[in-house]
Amino acid sequence: METVVLKVDPANPEPDVIRRAAEVVRAGGLVAFPTETVYGLGANALSAGAVSRIFEAKGRPATNPLIVHVADVSEVLNVAGAWPETAAKLAASFWPGPLTIVVPKRDCVPDIVTASGDTVAVRCPNHEVARFLIRAAGVPLAAPSANRSTELSPTRAEHVLKGLNGRIDLLLDGGACSGGLESTVVDVTGEAVRVLRPGLISVPMLEEVCGRVEIGATGEGVARAPGQMAKHYSPRTPLVLAEDADDAHGRLRDAGLRVISLGYDLIYDYKFISDDPDEYAADLYALLHELDDGRYDRIVIEMPPDTPEWAAVRDRLTRAASG
Repeated sequence: METVVLKVDPANPEPDVIRRAAEVVRAGGLVAFPTETVYGLGANALSAGAVSRIFEAKGRPATNPLIVHVADVSEVLNVAGAWPETAAKLAASFWPGPLTIVVPKRDCVPDIVTASGDTVAVRCPNHEVARFLIRAAGVPLAAPSANRSTELSPTRAEHVLKGLNGRIDLLLDGGACSGGLESTVVDVTGEAVRVLRPGLISVPMLEEVCGRVEIGATGEGVARAPGQMAKHYSPRTPLVLAEDADDAHGRLRDAGLRVISLGYDLIYDYKFISDDPDEYAADLYALLHELDDGRYDRIVIEMPPDTPEWAAVRDRLTRAASG
């Protein structure tokens, strides 16, 4: 298969380009597209056959559910069996945007989307290309990140091609994604709102809307959202996390390894990254893709502060370094 790449204006998507991508979706194909978080790999969420191609292209385990994307909150009940008051409040505050909400699912959503669970993870992306595509296709899109399973998420079109060229039908190249990290995932089906995956919407931001939230999956039953695997978002080059990156860098270098460090205040050879959590998040995957292509033996990263603003970054780094 040859993956077709079409340039698209991220602010004013060209109708003919969107129409062509929508035709691929309606025919059961796979389309990679930009969102405000990372590039997604979309298929018709109501077609088990189309969604199965996502799992095949990514090498994704069937136990890892997908997020379903809608163009507007008015489309939620096309996939959700219920829309609790808390979900409505969160959507009113953060949609369109990088927040995924787990709710009871409708029977029309295939089990392959939800890992055979009875809930579905839904979000409305804040990106014109994504929303135009969903509207033009006329169906919700099941869309994980557009990369091979467990590997680095893509924030640029060239990152998508590194892992999926020839494995998907179409790629909409809308430039770099602004947010850089995957969405926050919250489950509203229990007695308390529970954060299953930290993201660009922080816990303090959530608590301003819905009161106290709990953090972490319960570990009971099937996974209700992606981002739960220990190893995820990983470069090919082994990643070393350190409280003192200068010390770790020096020890590895003295051991004869070719080392590069990522940080904002390092003595040894390093790639600069911002000390602002939002800017850090936006740049992280792109920098890791770049360093991963540099034929280093190790990438050293100094762990950022253990505060709510840095929770999503720390989560991704911890999973990237696992295994």
